[in-house]
Amino acid sequence: MPIKSKAQRRKFAELLVKGKISPETFEEWNRGAGDKELPERVRPKVQAKRKRPVKAKRAPNRKSSRAKKARRR
Repeated sequence: MPIKSKAQRRKFAELLVKGKISPETFEEWNRGAGDKELPERVRPKVQAKRKRPVKAKRAPNRKSSRAKKARRR
């Protein structure tokens, strides 16, 4: 399975330095990519969704209790 991106190549080089993979494995995967120019990442990073603007809340009605009683009649 060849390396598909520059980020992946860096990760496998790091694993090689730490001794977690063998040099043969690294070379095999690196050769599989060939000489072609690799993208930085295979998938673009997901962008955060835009937040909708918050609607303004209506101010409570502050009429006096007398006005309310007068309206009921």
